[in-house]
Amino acid sequence: MMNMKNNQTSISVESGFTLIEILVTLTILTLTMPALVRSFGQAQREQALSENKTTALYLLKYQMALIESEGFPEIGSDNGEFGEGSRYTWNSEIADIESEEIEGLRSINLTVIWQEQGKEKSISVATLVSDRQLPQQSQEGSSGTG
Repeated sequence: MMNMKNNQTSISVESGFTLIEILVTLTILTLTMPALVRSFGQAQREQALSENKTTALYLLKYQMALIESEGFPEIGSDNGEFGEGSRYTWNSEIADIESEEIEGLRSINLTVIWQEQGKEKSISVATLVSDRQLPQQSQEGSSGTG
């Protein structure tokens, strides 16, 4: 007789995920994914809004530099676009400052306007410029002699 050994197959515990673990993971993902997708969409919109405002600031600075580079600006108002078909436009108001103490002083009010999400947005700056061709006035009473 042949000696037959009973080969008992040993059941090994394999590592892996159970069905419950997979279902719990899928449930958590299902609940969190819409919030994640919304937050990425919101971040993209905020980035575009920030980019629009940054562009407007650069254009405002550029236009102000153009006005100031012309010397003492003429009184009046002006407007224009930043290139043909640009969605950014500008308006400027230049006015004389009436003062008995100071001559040759003008104010510049500059505004850049653009459309954003169907609404008109704008950013403005105001500054003063003096006529450099006028002789400087000395300040009386500041010599310190009494």
